[in-house]
This record gives sequence, structure tokens and C-alpha cells, in this order.
Amino acid sequence: MIIHRALIREVLRTSGAVTLVMLSIFMAVRFVGFLHQAADGYIPVNSVLILLLLKLVTYMDVILPLMLYVAILMVLGRWNRDNEMTVIAACGIGLGSFLKPLLVLFVVVGSLVATFSLYLSPLAVRVAENVEQEFVNRSEMSGIVPGVFTETRRGRGVYFVESFDAEADRYRKIFVYGSAFDREGVVVAESGYRYVDPESNDEFLVLQNGTRYEGNPGEPDYRIVEFEAYAVRIRDRGRTAAVIPLKGMRTREVFASNNRMMVTEWYWRLSKPMSLPVLMIFALALSNVNARRSRLPNMLMAFLIYFLYTNLVGFTVAAMKQQSIEPGWGLWWVHGGFFVVAAYFLYRRHVNKSLIPVMQPRPAH
Repeated sequence: MIIHRALIREVLRTSGAVTLVMLSIFMAVRFVGFLHQAADGYIPVNSVLILLLLKLVTYMDVILPLMLYVAILMVLGRWNRDNEMTVIAACGIGLGSFLKPLLVLFVVVGSLVATFSLYLSPLAVRVAENVEQEFVNRSEMSGIVPGVFTETRRGRGVYFVESFDAEADRYRKIFVYGSAFDREGVVVAESGYRYVDPESNDEFLVLQNGTRYEGNPGEPDYRIVEFEAYAVRIRDRGRTAAVIPLKGMRTREVFASNNRMMVTEWYWRLSKPMSLPVLMIFALALSNVNARRSRLPNMLMAFLIYFLYTNLVGFTVAAMKQQSIEPGWGLWWVHGGFFVVAAYFLYRRHVNKSLIPVMQPRPAH
């Protein structure tokens, strides 16, 4: 049917536009956070975009259902506002007939959400953990931004580099402050480079043509040493393996395990695509309003239902992990209860009644 194809086309187009806007906001917020970590020396600047992309993939299984929910509300709301739904109803096409194109949307978008929830999101978490652990195993100099004072990870020193010559692999105009054994030291140098000792496998920052000031201010044993070459140990290059969190475990491992946390994680991942038809039915019911009435109450109710639904699912998952609720049945009661409410709302809209029954006053005798 032409109307069904038009609905699918407009919903997908609107979903793409809404997703683009929401992803832009999400990426801008996360980008600022990663830049702050890079400025503090926790991660290299050239890794910000990689981590941003991985973080984005991690949340796609949550973002996509919300985007489809908002897109259906927007498309059908516009059709009501333009009296298109009135014309469609006059042609004998009821609200229930829109369940068919919504089923097509569920198959398409639900498959995408399931792919992210069961495979891509855990994969992104694992890759991100490995990448961040690799940053931890790398030297502290890898996170230094030229022109910015960078504190060491242990908070016992400060680096400052005026510029970095990528062709010569040399730092220019270096300032290093550090404290050890109750003594403070400041080193300034014209240039420097990183060096790995082949025997100990320790990494050093070799400074060239500079001066070292060592001692505590106000004490007589203050020393000033000029040097041609001076090596500063950056950190031991001992490597540790990344610890993969539960949400980064492979789905087949989660499904095969009898551990309570694993079972809860399985139901949590499965509930993301399963929540999609419930949200779509709610959107279909709440978007069908009288064109002469304000859409604001229905839109507020739509977002209230979404936040109530998702937060109740999250609360149930947390209770399952804390052994307050048995895994599985408690979560399906939430989905089943909201599905019944959504079907009831759709039925009342289908028979042209208000969503919530209103008691009519009895006529006076």
C-alpha cells in the first residue's frame, strides 16, 4: 500500500535526521571529555577520535530505539497536524492498519539494534578497554600536548614541551619538574627524545643541552648542574593486561554461562531489541491526536512513558544483579506490562476514545 510505503520511507528518513542530530550532540560532549583527558596526559591526542568512535558504537543499541520512537511520533504527529490522518481514516484505513509497516520497521531496525546489542557494542567495549590499557602501558610522554603543562599519572611531576619536531622525532624547549626523596628538581633543556634501554626495557627522556636545579627552596644544599645530555626515567615499561568488564564479554560466553551476573547480562542485551515493538506501539497510539487540540500533553506523556519504561528496565536489571529478583521473569514482566498498556492505548485510539477513561458526571434528575 502507498500509505504504508510512505510511512516507512518518512520514518526512516526522519530517524536518520534525528539520529544525526543526537549523535552530533553526543560526540560533541564526549569529544570535550576526551580532549580534557588528553590535555591531562592520560591519552594521546591522536587517539581521541578512535575512542570517540568506539564509545559511539557502545551506545548505539540504546540510541537507535529512542531515535525510531521519536521519528514515529514526529511523522504521525505531522500527519495529524496536516489532517492527513483524517483523510486516511475517511478512506476506511484504521489505525490498526499501520501495524503492518511498523512490523517492517521492527524487522529492519530491530535487526540492527540486535546486532549492536549482541555483537558490536560488546566488541567496542573490549577494543576500547584494550586501547586504554595500551595507553596506560605506554610512556607518560605519549599524552603530552605541546604548549600545555601536563601532570604525570602519579602526580609527582610536570612536563612542558614548547613544540615537537615530528621529522626529527625531537621535543623542543623542555621543562621538567619532579620530586623524589623529599627533594625537588627542575630541568630545562633545549631538546630531547625518548630512549628505551635494551637491557632493562625501561624508557627514558634524554634531554640535551640544559640545566638541572635540585634541592628545596631556602636550603643551603641547592645545586645547579649544566649538562649536555641528561636522562630522566619516564616510567617502567611493565605491561598489564586489560580487564574486560561484563558488558564487554562475548555474547556466546554470556549465553553459555550459568553465573547469575552473566545470565542477567544476557537478558539485558536481549531486552534492548525486545523493547522496540513496545515503544513503536506507544508511539502509534500517542501520536494520533485531534488536529484541533494541542499535541503537547501527548508528547509529554510519550517521553514520560519512555523514561519510565527504560528506567524500570534498568532498575529491574540492577535488582537481578543484587539477587533481589530472579533473572529473567522479572524483566519480562516489565516488558509484558508495558506491552499490555501500549496495546490498550492503541485500542482506545482505534475506537476514537481518549487514552485514559474519564468518568462522566451523572445527569441530574
